[in-house]
Amino acid sequence: MVKWQVHNNKGAKLHNRDFYNKIIFSVILLCALFLLFFNLGNQYLWQDEAETALVSKTILTDGIPRATDGTNSFSQLQGRDYGKNNIWIRHTWLPFYVLAGFYKIFGETTFISRLPFAIFGFGTIVLTYFFAKTVWGRRISLIVAALLVCCVPFLLLSRQCRYYSMVMFFSVLALYSYNLLMNRKKYSGLLLFVSIVMLFHSQHIYIVIIIPAIILHVIIFHRGRLKELIFVSAAACLVTIPFFVWLSSMNFTYAEGNRFINEIAIINAGSRMLIQNIISNVFPVWIMLAAIIVIYIKYIKIGRFSSNRFAIWENISLPIFFIVLNFAVITVFTPFPFFRYMAPSLPLFMIMAAVIIDGAWKTHKLFAIAAVIFLLSTSRMNDFIYEITHDFDGPIEGICKYLNEYGKPDDVVAITYGDMPVKFYTNLRVVGGHTGESLEPAKNARWVIFRKYFINENDYAVRQFLEQNINLKNYRRIQLSYPDTTWENREDITVHFFKTQTNEDKVVIYERAD
Repeated sequence: MVKWQVHNNKGAKLHNRDFYNKIIFSVILLCALFLLFFNLGNQYLWQDEAETALVSKTILTDGIPRATDGTNSFSQLQGRDYGKNNIWIRHTWLPFYVLAGFYKIFGETTFISRLPFAIFGFGTIVLTYFFAKTVWGRRISLIVAALLVCCVPFLLLSRQCRYYSMVMFFSVLALYSYNLLMNRKKYSGLLLFVSIVMLFHSQHIYIVIIIPAIILHVIIFHRGRLKELIFVSAAACLVTIPFFVWLSSMNFTYAEGNRFINEIAIINAGSRMLIQNIISNVFPVWIMLAAIIVIYIKYIKIGRFSSNRFAIWENISLPIFFIVLNFAVITVFTPFPFFRYMAPSLPLFMIMAAVIIDGAWKTHKLFAIAAVIFLLSTSRMNDFIYEITHDFDGPIEGICKYLNEYGKPDDVVAITYGDMPVKFYTNLRVVGGHTGESLEPAKNARWVIFRKYFINENDYAVRQFLEQNINLKNYRRIQLSYPDTTWENREDITVHFFKTQTNEDKVVIYERAD
C-alpha cells in the first residue's frame, strides 16, 4: 500500500511537471506569434526582399521564375543572375514557389510577401524545441525556445521576404532527422533525405555544410552507421545534381567577386566581421566564460567534468560542427560574408547557450539567473518591440506612395538605387539600379530620383549617366517628408533601423515639367 502511494505521488509529480512544461511552452509560442507576425506589413520591402517578391510573381504568369515581367528587369547582378529566356538561376526556386502560392491565394501585399517566411521562422522555434528535447530533455528545450524567441537577429531574419527562415527550418530539421536516424527511428532516413533536398532548394550552398557536418559526426561517434548515412546523403545529392548543373550555368565567381576562393585578406576581414557580429548580438563572450566556470566547478566538486563525458561531447559536437562549417564556407567562398548567411546557425547557438545555462542552473541557481539576465540585457529586444509597435517611414514608402498618386501608366522612372521595390509597388517602367540594362529610356524619364547614398560602382555609374544625360533645369524638384536612408530597412542588426530616422536628409524626386 505504501509502495503504491509513493509510486502514485511520483506519477502525479511527473504529470504536473509535464503540464507546467506545456503551459510554459505555450506561453513561449504565444510570444513568438506576437514578435514574428505583429505589424509584419508595416515597413515596405527593401531591395532584396522586393527581388524575391518580383521573381515569385512571374511564376503566376509563366509557371517558372523569370528575371523580367516583360516591362522591368529584376536583375541585381548586371544580367548575370538569369539564363536563357530570362529564367532565374541565381537562387534555387523553392522560396519563389512558396511565395507564389501565397500570392495566388491571398494576394500581393507586403504582409503576404513576408507571411510564409515568418511561418517558417515560427516552425523553426517549434522544431528546435523538439530537437533539443530529444537530445537534452525538457528543461534545455524550454530554455532554447525562450532564447530563440528573444534572439533579435533571428526575429529580423524571420520577418524578411527572403529564404533565411527556410534555411533555418530545414537545417534544424536535417539535424533532428539525423539524430532520429542514429536512434533508429522509423522513417528517419526518409525525413533526413527530404530535409536535405528541401534545404538545397531553399539555398543551394547549405548542402555543402549539412552533409559534411553529419558525416563528420557519424565517423566520430557512430561509425557503424556510416554506410547508411552515406546512402541517404548520396541519394539527396543525386536528386539535386540536375538543378546544380542548371545553377552552374551562372558565372558565380565573376558575378560575386571575380574569384572562386577568397584571398587571405578577404577571409581575415570577413571572419573578424562575422565574429564581432556573433559576439555582439548572438553568443557573447561571457557565455563562453560561464561554460568554463561551470566545467571548473564541476571538476572541483566531483573530480571530473561529467560522469558521461562521451555522451555530452556527442550531443554538443553536432551543432558545433555545423556552426564551424557554416562559418568556414561563408568566409572562404563568399566575397561578402553577410551575417544573414549564418542564419541556419542561430538556433544552434541558442542550443549551446541553453546547455551552458542549464549547467549553470545545476551548479548554482543564482548563477543561471544572472546568466539569463546578462544574455537578455545584451539583446535589442526593447528596440525591436518599439519597432513593431510603432509606424516606420522609409524612403521607398515615400517614393512609391508619391508615384502611385501622381504617376501615369506610361511614365518612366529613372532611379539610381532602390528600383526593385518601386517595380513591386508601382506599375511603372523603372530604369536604373544594378540591372545592367540600357539606360537610354532614362533620357526621357518623367521621374528622376537620385538617392543620397550609392551601394557600389554599378549604381554610381547610373548616377553619372543621369547627371550627364538629363538636364535638371527641365525638372521640378519635389522634396518628400521621408528620410533618404540607404535602404528601406536591412535584415542585418548592425545596420537595421528600429525607428524612423528623423535626422536624415529627405528624399528628393524630380518631375519633368511638361
